[in-house]
Amino acid sequence: MGSKQYWYVAGLVAVAAIWGTNFGVSRLAMGTFDPALFTFLRFGLAVPFFFILLKLKEGSVGVSFKAAMQLMAIGLFGVTGLEIAVMYSIQYTTLANASLLNVAPWPIFAALFAPLFFREPISKRLIVGGIAAMAGVTMVIVGGGAGIDLSGRNMLGNALAFAVSLVGALFNLACMPLMRTYSALRVSAWFILFGSLFLFPLTLGSWSKVDWAGLDSANWFAIFYNVILCTVVAFIVWNVCMYRVGAARANFFRYVVPAAAVAAGYVWFDERITVWQIAGAVCMAAGLIWISMEKKRNG
Repeated sequence: MGSKQYWYVAGLVAVAAIWGTNFGVSRLAMGTFDPALFTFLRFGLAVPFFFILLKLKEGSVGVSFKAAMQLMAIGLFGVTGLEIAVMYSIQYTTLANASLLNVAPWPIFAALFAPLFFREPISKRLIVGGIAAMAGVTMVIVGGGAGIDLSGRNMLGNALAFAVSLVGALFNLACMPLMRTYSALRVSAWFILFGSLFLFPLTLGSWSKVDWAGLDSANWFAIFYNVILCTVVAFIVWNVCMYRVGAARANFFRYVVPAAAVAAGYVWFDERITVWQIAGAVCMAAGLIWISMEKKRNG
């Protein structure tokens, strides 16, 4: 690995750490902002940056009507629904569980669902990797403090975080056909725009509940962190580095996200991580590695 390659790896690690730390930043912000409003601020304020960048980089911003309809549906599920679910999972369960159940199974589900989109056969290796991942998910939930309590807020948070992985994998796969025609930047700019438009009606009752004049530096930092660092800068850096390192290898750096989230939970909320949660994370990582080995052999 050359010296330049190390910089790209460092970029992936840095972005994953920013995303992981944002689990803690978002929970702190939700002491002031409603989850839907905070999600709208993050993506709605990022929209102009994406379109300005798109215009500067590619010279145009348009998409076909058919693509716009597809991006509208992707924005509804991938931003409006998905990101609100992320916020509530952060609010209801521990940061360790929210991040592990949200991030770790995502690439595994993408591999499991890929045959439905691309007519690939479901192999034994995929099945074994999927079983390992589900075992890991179970360990994380059981070891997350509240155990299997179906009536508790903790379990609701776990369920939401797990649903994010399922829907998020489908969301990624739904974007892939569009990326054969348009760049990742163009696709992202448009689905974030549509997702933000669908989010806005959900925020109408929340604006008046915020004392905007009384927001302190921590609140403004949370907005800046989410809009600029976590969305705009992270998108640019991740895609540049992923292009250089490779998408398959870049997926493994997503496991830095739960590590950073656990650190944020420990520092800001005095949360502890258990042996069961660590074992669950290892099982999920093993499942992803096992599935990825098949791709390398077939490649």
